[in-house]
Amino acid sequence: MKLDSKKYNRILGIAPSSRGFGYALLEKEKLANWGSSSASKDKNTKCAMRVEELILHFEPEVMVLEDTGAEGSRRHQRIRELSQRLFALGVSHVIPVAWFSREQVMQFFFRNGKGTKQEVAQHIGEQFPDYLEMMVPPKRRTWMNEDYRMDIFDAVALAFMFREAICTGRTKVQNGSALDPARAGDGPRLDWGT
Repeated sequence: MKLDSKKYNRILGIAPSSRGFGYALLEKEKLANWGSSSASKDKNTKCAMRVEELILHFEPEVMVLEDTGAEGSRRHQRIRELSQRLFALGVSHVIPVAWFSREQVMQFFFRNGKGTKQEVAQHIGEQFPDYLEMMVPPKRRTWMNEDYRMDIFDAVALAFMFREAICTGRTKVQNGSALDPARAGDGPRLDWGT
């Protein structure tokens, strides 16, 4: 069954990180809201509470996350656990959750799948020049920590990718159940908690 692109007009991308998370809300083709949230001490609980506030405020029709459980994912265990908490949060609010692996993100933005987060951020800045072009962080040097703004660009990339996937029909759901990533091709895994 092909997803109805008209059904998903409000897409919430969430990108957990070591600091907290970045978020982006796409409404149709417009970047309606974006930001980042940091947390200290019991980060997963605080991040989950803040994401729930975003869900209640924005009422998204789908939430998009990085598939931290995908083969080859190098995400820290805390972030993997946070992703599972965010999935459970989506299920509790009856919001489908789409998952993209880091590999799928790179394949989407670069034909050969080889690129950097910096290049993804630059591409996103070009897609939304009125809002994000001036926010693209400078290129990170080896001794520098990742700029907090990169969390925002990661979240926008996930939401943008989902929107493009449903508009082009590359996202499919079989019998309304979770989609096996191995059969997904270049689309995300989409879960309804069933």
